[in-house]
Amino acid sequence: MKLITAIIKPFKMDDVREALSEIGVSGVTATEVKGFGRQKGHTELYRGAEYVVDFLPKVKLEIAVADDVLEKAINAIVKAANTGKIGDGKIFVISLEQVIRIRTGETGEDAI
Repeated sequence: MKLITAIIKPFKMDDVREALSEIGVSGVTATEVKGFGRQKGHTELYRGAEYVVDFLPKVKLEIAVADDVLEKAINAIVKAANTGKIGDGKIFVISLEQVIRIRTGETGEDAI
């Protein structure tokens, strides 16, 4: 089992969720976050004054998947979140040692 963490642009969240649903991935946790990478923020003009926006709004998605679904899920995220512009985001994959569904006590892939 793997945990996929994807940092994407906020307006791409629905596209990614739909793409994951199409391949049978049903559980996604989304968190609004701020950050920067190579994009390094930008300057904006507000009421005549310029100011720097260092941290840009992003969405962090966390998806637990079985090993056999991993590549499909990654491909779905990449395809749905891609705009071709800087700041499209990153995907991190971490191994999960154990998963437990609290309500039923199911463990492993059954809990996903």
